[in-house]
Amino acid sequence: MYARRRHVYFAMMGTCIALFVLAWGVVRIWSIPVAVGMCVVAMVIPPLAAMVANRRGPEDRWWDDPSGDPKSDEWWDELDGKKRRPQDRP
Repeated sequence: MYARRRHVYFAMMGTCIALFVLAWGVVRIWSIPVAVGMCVVAMVIPPLAAMVANRRGPEDRWWDDPSGDPKSDEWWDELDGKKRRPQDRP
């Protein structure tokens, strides 16, 4: 899943750079307002790309990693309704 997010991020950033280059290298010759519009669209892409790259999916198991405190882990497991296997306990 990480590789897919990374590929989408680089595709979005490549699109952003292409929009800037095309806007001021080619499109401005025919229409300045269209070139400015392309830059506005390109300006919105980097924050969206960062959100896509840093989003956590349901398969990312960062939230239920053991904390190292057995009492706390047992308490959270009880709240989540999970039973820990004996080999998971330190």
